[in-house]
Amino acid sequence: MADLLSSRDRRPLRDLLAGPAPLVAPGAYDALSARLVEQAGFDVVYMTGFGTTAGLTGRPDVGLLTGTEMADNARRIVAAVDVPVIADADTGYGNALNVIRTVQTYEQAGVAAIQLEDQVAPKKCGHMAGKEIVPLPEMLGKIRAATDARSEMLIIARTDAVAVEGVDAAVERALAFADAGADLLFVEAPTSEADLERVATGLRGVAPLVLNWAEGGKTPPVSLERAGELGFSLVLYPIGTLLAATAGIRALLETLRREGTPASALPGLPAFDEFTDLVGLPEVRELEQRYR
Repeated sequence: MADLLSSRDRRPLRDLLAGPAPLVAPGAYDALSARLVEQAGFDVVYMTGFGTTAGLTGRPDVGLLTGTEMADNARRIVAAVDVPVIADADTGYGNALNVIRTVQTYEQAGVAAIQLEDQVAPKKCGHMAGKEIVPLPEMLGKIRAATDARSEMLIIARTDAVAVEGVDAAVERALAFADAGADLLFVEAPTSEADLERVATGLRGVAPLVLNWAEGGKTPPVSLERAGELGFSLVLYPIGTLLAATAGIRALLETLRREGTPASALPGLPAFDEFTDLVGLPEVRELEQRYR
């Protein structure tokens, strides 16, 4: 876990993706949830756009945040952990020129990879209805701009075409994304295991594949072992932490409203000292002594 004087010597994301099993990337929506992901032993953090939008605005993921707001959240998350951070960058926040600035801004924030999608702006969460996609040449221009602008950051190219044009069209788009230079391919929201197989078969050997195991979403909840058998290299679990936090806060507030104090709920919560240790108070005290 990152400390205030961390050297930031992270293991490269490319190396993690080359492992024998799919790389698991739990979602984080702020710096605290990112620290919890790392403390739980995971090797990578995924900054969820859905969760970032909910956390910053209390609103749904329908394209309300700007690129600056998203990059600022990514910067805080990167600073909180010592593992690579993969960050949602939505549509790149404009045309190919805007994508160049988005890539540069995210890379300056220390992000290891960004996800760019081919939806029409304002975009929607990939598991919502009513999505539209941009013409293929426009998305290919964005991918080329992204790969030209980046230094070492990986580019994950996502298509939402399954919901608009079908699985086969989505696979064809992803193949074109690979030709344009994308490092990883992400076909969003297949709705059956058979469709997952069609995606994996159509893209096998082209580039590492991303599976979005969106909790409660349209894609069936296959096991991690099955995802590996199909050939997925990266599995995102984007909003479980957000949903768990929501459930925990609701339960605490229900107790407080019903009983007048949160006392009966406290045994199920981290103790005060446990929480301050979790967020690095011992390190702060050590530094206070060092520089006194």
